[in-house]
Amino acid sequence: MIKLLTPTNWPDYELIDSGNGEKLERFGNQILARPEPQAFWRKLLSQEEWNKLANAYFIKGKSSKANDEWGEWKLKSNVKEQWNISYKHTDMSLNMRLGLTSFKHVGVFPEQAANWDYIYDTIKLLNIENPKVLNLFAYTGIASIAAKAAGADVTHVDSVKQVVTWSKENMELSGLKDIRWIVDDAVKFVNREVRRGNKYNGIILDPPSYGRGPDGEKWILEENLTPLLEQCKTLLTETNSFLILNLYSMGFSPLIAESLINSIFAPTDFECGELFVTDKGGRKLPLGIFMRFKKTY
Repeated sequence: MIKLLTPTNWPDYELIDSGNGEKLERFGNQILARPEPQAFWRKLLSQEEWNKLANAYFIKGKSSKANDEWGEWKLKSNVKEQWNISYKHTDMSLNMRLGLTSFKHVGVFPEQAANWDYIYDTIKLLNIENPKVLNLFAYTGIASIAAKAAGADVTHVDSVKQVVTWSKENMELSGLKDIRWIVDDAVKFVNREVRRGNKYNGIILDPPSYGRGPDGEKWILEENLTPLLEQCKTLLTETNSFLILNLYSMGFSPLIAESLINSIFAPTDFECGELFVTDKGGRKLPLGIFMRFKKTY
């Protein structure tokens, strides 16, 4: 059965409006307008209201590529380009530094909050002390920090040194320490871990559609994901374990993710579906798909 997951009870985030290929969001005390290709309905608020509300407006650069996300932010006066927000769930308290990047992102994907809850709650259920968790394509590390907050021994892997540095800031802001930081190509790292005979209780994957490793390694989702997951199966412990896969390519559906995971792992306690956020007009904006399973025994 396809599930729909969305953040709940997050005072520091809201989707104010969406439409015409854009979204208007509040992160803490900053309101941002930026492109969103899946919001192709009409905006509820007028463009004048958007311009008035937005502290920063992302303007796409001129490019021949339809999916090019590069551009620049048009800022109002006295707007900070970096600021902090927080997220809480039961005993978990995450603090994160946000920033305006030249590729429209701000350092957090709000729809992932449902997975942060799942990571924290699942690790707490595992019948093992200091479970080992591997976070691949880990970006600014909020999932890593959620795992660490639950008591896990966390290895964080990303190919971009700057976002690993950003992740360290988020860990320190959250009052945590001792995450293992790896700047490397995810596929190369996983293959080495398999050869070493290492095992993990939890694996989190958030792969892009296309990317490059630190030494120019090419990542193409459709070509590389299946062999990577097959190696992850070798790394994952048979019991007291979980896996989360997030996909953002518009060409993928939850059914594809379900079939892919079932063909490799054949899990029993699994969920798949879409991650979304709802604007004030009640429109559900889909922002990715997920597949996750756990063995808490």
